[in-house]
Parts: sequence; structure tokens; C-alpha cells
Amino acid sequence: MSTTTNAFLPVSYEDMTSRGWDQPDFVYVCGDAYVDHPSFGASIISRVLEAKGYRVAMLCQPDYKSTDDFKRFGRPRLGFLVSAGNIDSMVAHYTAAKRKRSYDYYSPGGKMGNRPDRAVIVYCNRIRQAYGDVPIILGGLEASLRRFAHYDYWDDRVRRSILVDSRADILTYGMGEAILIRLAELLDRGIPIKKIRDVRGTVYLCAKDDKINYEHVGGWNYDDLKTDKRLYAEAFAEQYRNQDAVNGRAIVEYYDDKMLVQNPPMPPLEREMLDWVYSLPYARTYHPMYEKDGGVPAIAEVQFSLTHNRGCFGGCNFCALAFHQGRTVRSRSIESVVAEAHKITKLPGFKGYIHDVGGPTANFRAPACEKQLADGVCPNRKCLAPKPCKNLRADHTEYIELLSQIEQVPGVKRVFIRSGIRFDYLLADEHSGDAFFKKLVRDHVSGQLKVAPEHCAPNVLRKMGKPDIEVFEKFKRRYFELSNACGKEQYLVPYLMSSHPGSTLNEAVELALYLKKWDYSPEQVQDYYPTPGTASTVMFYTGLDPFTMQEVFVPTDYEEKQMQRALLQYKKPENAELVRKALIKCGRSDLIGFGKECLVRPAGGHGSQSGHGDHDARSRADRTKSAPRAGAKSSHTSEGAGSRKTSAPSPSKKGWAKAKPAAKGTKKRK
Repeated sequence: MSTTTNAFLPVSYEDMTSRGWDQPDFVYVCGDAYVDHPSFGASIISRVLEAKGYRVAMLCQPDYKSTDDFKRFGRPRLGFLVSAGNIDSMVAHYTAAKRKRSYDYYSPGGKMGNRPDRAVIVYCNRIRQAYGDVPIILGGLEASLRRFAHYDYWDDRVRRSILVDSRADILTYGMGEAILIRLAELLDRGIPIKKIRDVRGTVYLCAKDDKINYEHVGGWNYDDLKTDKRLYAEAFAEQYRNQDAVNGRAIVEYYDDKMLVQNPPMPPLEREMLDWVYSLPYARTYHPMYEKDGGVPAIAEVQFSLTHNRGCFGGCNFCALAFHQGRTVRSRSIESVVAEAHKITKLPGFKGYIHDVGGPTANFRAPACEKQLADGVCPNRKCLAPKPCKNLRADHTEYIELLSQIEQVPGVKRVFIRSGIRFDYLLADEHSGDAFFKKLVRDHVSGQLKVAPEHCAPNVLRKMGKPDIEVFEKFKRRYFELSNACGKEQYLVPYLMSSHPGSTLNEAVELALYLKKWDYSPEQVQDYYPTPGTASTVMFYTGLDPFTMQEVFVPTDYEEKQMQRALLQYKKPENAELVRKALIKCGRSDLIGFGKECLVRPAGGHGSQSGHGDHDARSRADRTKSAPRAGAKSSHTSEGAGSRKTSAPSPSKKGWAKAKPAAKGTKKRK
């Protein structure tokens, strides 16, 4: 994957001076290795600034134990841009059980230890030590989702805004291109960074009595937020209601004698601007300096993939998209995406397969309704859950055309969709939904389709912001009908989550019985992981639903969380003791025994856990390592890529995980 160094922005002083520069305008400090690809926010922001005439040097994964690396390029003319990378550094380093990870997709060779915990704070402290009052601008997922006082799962307490702790000058949140262009223009005109107070999409600190440029809400004191859980939940709800560029207001918090102000969001990039951003001259791979380490693993998932949209109106409570990319969707033109597909076909290693045409949600191309364009998103309602809004405009016509045109690009053999499909949106499309469904199953599934029912219990699904399980059942039935009609043996790979707020042992048993009904054995499940910026994290910390202020059961006991996870994988022999203990604890001893209705045999019983075949048989999906989701991107611009373990089906099973074999004589499509 060798590419010349000159195809990238400078990464060393010698590299910089060889281009005739005596000083960079900006130094971009990033917690990830340097990958110049539009799925990486650092790449997008640096290329956007370059295209606007600014000189940007890349300081990726610097040695943070001293100031030496931070002096590599000298003092930048306009300032430092600081990001932890595509995902929060604490999520990158620790599992949901707070154990240290052993692999880093965003570091050379997957090696851990190249970025510090709480990377943004550490980097800013080193910059201050090196250059004193040089302007520092924060961006990326870690900064964006920690811009207010926030519950921190790893410290188990409410931390201050990361802007306060980092001692940076300005924080940018959400998708950062337009924000950084505006900040760069103002700095270039000589305006001191402390005087920049009116740029949308930014957060700043000032004196308590300073003028605020926008209508504002809030006014909470950090000392109250860190001790009063009800107030914390109320504050989150107010913040959530004001994250729209059309109707959002400024938000205020107080820290001792300082006032923190979040200006309203920057409007999302419209199609013409998005097309321009994706047309920039990305090298589309990692920097050659990483070849000796085996490259940067994260590129594998996105190198031959296409991102066609931004934003998500899905409204899942455990997802931070509402606080980062926002709840209104924008998309690139068909011409722009097709042009990028042509570029991909020329890349080394391309074998004819486009791995994904997606984004946060693959099958969204436009705002949920016409009203959002003029009035913004509804502050107190969701577009899809628990039922689709009557104003929802579900339409897959343009997405079908996009996929069809990519298929016609010379050199492209197949086009797959690997980003999540929002199945309730698909079913709500009475005009083109079934046409898309047929095309999806026939042309764009590589043997398995990722879907996210997450759970089956109504109470848990409501707390997750997901539709009722009956909606998924309808989708599942149609998926296998269409697979059979095509003569294809295809799978559904569901995301399932244990221990989400609202899930008691009884709901975990309900999910286990649901899986048993369809004879499905997930190889992996996702434990709920409380990360900053989500409604589910507020529930986890406060025990309150921030949207209703009703109490929510939260499984926090380690053993109970282990039992909930074990119930989802009740067939595994190593889980038998925990499953029995869970069933006894919630009064379901009737499910311990030898009958077909039982989940586990009594202690000392022999044979398989539930009397159903070999649960260790695996499909290709079982052998697929979890990796960053295709189309995800972060840093100063994105929703945050991340890895998530998938639940893979066994090929020996029927039911929801696998389509039944085609009838004899059915002609299979090649």
C-alpha cells in the first residue's frame, strides 16, 4: 500500500521545509495514526483547510511524555488543532468491563499505548507547557461529547467540561468543516481567539457577566450538577432539545467565576459543500511511515467503502449521533459518490468489490420530513420510535438509483451494504420500500446483513429508543421470503445488547426465550457501555429517563450484568452455572430441566445445554473480527467510528438467522 510521502501533508520539520514552508498555519495534533482518507475526521479537516489556502502540519500520536514532539514544527502561525482521534480515547483503551484493550485499530500494527488516556487534556497541557498562550482549538468526538459537565463511566463521577480541564481556548462540536473555515478566517484577520464569541458550533469560556450573542437557556452550576442527579438529567434533556441548527439556542453552564457558553449548532453542510469536501485530494491510505509496522488496521474496513450521508434521525438513546452529527440528514449527490467510486477502482488492491455504500444509517438520504428544513427537528419527539411519525417521508428511490449507478462503474463487480439498515424506516416506505428490499437482498448482501433489533422486551426497547420487536419480525419474515425467492442462503447478523437501563433479569430471560424460539445462538453480544453524550448514559448514572423523568431500573451489579450476558448465550457450557443462578433468582426455575422449553439442564445434567444440536458450528461471520464500522468517521468532523462485536449465526440453524434453502429447481442468481 505504498504511496509517496508528498501525497500527504507534512509530518516532520524536514517534510515541511522541503515544501518551502518556514512555519505552518496550523498544527493538527491527533491521537490516531495519520490516515489520509475521508472516513477520518483529521484528514477531512486538514484537507479542507489546505484547500482554503492554509498550511497544515500533522502531528499524529506524538510522544506525550514531554514537550519535545509538540515543538516539532515550531510555533504555528494561527494555532493548534487538537483531537483524540476517531473515537474517545477512553473507549479506545478500555472495554465495557473497564478492562484494558489489547488491540488499537487506529494505531500502527494495532499496537496499544500510542495515545494517552484522556488524550485531549494531556495534549493541551503539553502544548501549554511548550508555547504558553498559543491558540488551541479542540475538536473530534472526545471533545464534542464532553463539552458540557458529563458523567464519566471510568471515574464514576460527573467531570467538568473538557474545555475547562484542557485549558484550551475554543471547542468545536459536531461536523467541523464550516466551523474551522470560519475560525481560520477570523484568526487570519488578526482577531484574538479570546475575542471570538459568535461562531456557531463552538463552545467558549468567559466571565460570568459577559454578553452572550444568542438567546440562551441553562445556567446550571457545575457544583450542583455533580451532586444533584435529577438536575443533571434535566440539564441533559434541555441540551438535547437545543442541538438543532434551526431552533437550537445557546446553552450556559457556570464553573466558579467562569461561564461556559455553547453557541447554537452550525448548520449542516448542504449537498454542494459535501460534494466539495469529498472531492479533495485524499491519499486514501495511511502514511508510508507506518509500512514497517504493518500499516494502520482501521483502513481495511473503509478503504473500498463509500460514505453517502451524514446525520441520523433514528434516535437510539445509546447513540451519541444526536449530540454530534445531529438528527437531520444530508447526503452527497449521486454524481459525487459515483466519482469517488471511480477513484476507488484505481486503488491498489481493489478487486472489484465496493464494501459499503452507507453512513450512520445506510438507507437515509434526506431529512425525515419537509418540516425539518424550515422549522428544525422536533425538540420533544422522535421520527421513528416508538412509531413512525405521520409526517415521515420514507423514500428509497434515490438510494436505489445511487446503488444502480455505482454498479455500472467499470471495474466494479459487486456493491455491498454493510452499514446498518434502519428496518423500520424501510418498512414505512410504501412507495419504493419493497423495491429497495428486493434489490438489497438480491444484489447487496454478502451472505449476511447487519441489523439492530438490540432486544425484544417492550420496556427495554422503549428505553433504547427502538421500535417494537413486531416491526423486526415483519422485516425478518420478508427478508427470508426474498432470499428464498432469489435462491440464496443468507443470514441476518443482529446486534444484541445486555444490561441496558430498563433491563432486569426478567427482560434478559425474555430475550433468551426469544432467541431460543428461533434456535439462534449469538457468538457475541454487546454489554451496554455508558459513554458521554447519550440519554442511556444519563439513565445509567441517574436512574432517571431524562425525557420523562421517570425512574429506570439500572443493572449495575457486576454479577447481575454477567448473568444477563450469560442468558443471551445460554447454550454455552461455561455459562450454565450463571444461567441457573439467574433463573432461580428471578423465579424461573421452570426453565431449568430437560424439556424442550428449558434453557439449561440441572447441575450435573449431561448433554448439550438445551438439547439442540451443535451450537459451536460457525459461519463466516463468526470468524470476522469486529472492526470500525464502515463509513464512520470522527475527529473534528464526525460521528465517531468504533468497533462493535457482532452476533454471528450458525449455518446449521434455521429461523431468523438463516434463510431456508431454496426450493428444488430454483435457479440461483450468480
